[in-house]
Amino acid sequence: MKTFILKKEAVERKWYLVDAKDEILGRLASRIALVLQGKNKPSYTPNVDMSDFVVVINAEKIKVTGKKLKTKQYERHSTYPGGLKIEKFETLLNTKPAEVIKKAVKRMLPVNKLRDKRMKKLKIYKGSEHPHKSVKIEPINLTKKRTGSVLCEP
Repeated sequence: MKTFILKKEAVERKWYLVDAKDEILGRLASRIALVLQGKNKPSYTPNVDMSDFVVVINAEKIKVTGKKLKTKQYERHSTYPGGLKIEKFETLLNTKPAEVIKKAVKRMLPVNKLRDKRMKKLKIYKGSEHPHKSVKIEPINLTKKRTGSVLCEP
């Protein structure tokens, strides 16, 4: 018996629509990361970009648990003395809610050469409108619990 290895030319990509309204940020981001990695497909191959396109709407209506709204912060450093930049989660959620989901999903993907390609397939919009009306998009419910397979069917 031979091992099946999928070629990148044979990958079929789908478009999924995710409504982030009243979803918990971390749980939503981890499930989006699984779809972007292609782990929801039975022919998953780790070294091939099998990611589907994911369109997230209602990014401003995301929820977080506990005191994260007040205490969570994002830090980055410019490598110069005094170059520490701190952004509070609450202000970032109010000004750029798409950036909050983007950062959460990016940090849940493995750090390798495929991460940037997978992130380009993630489209996040603040409201309920998106410009991808011409593409056939399937709504997917990522709030279901995991079973023996990677994700439950929509």
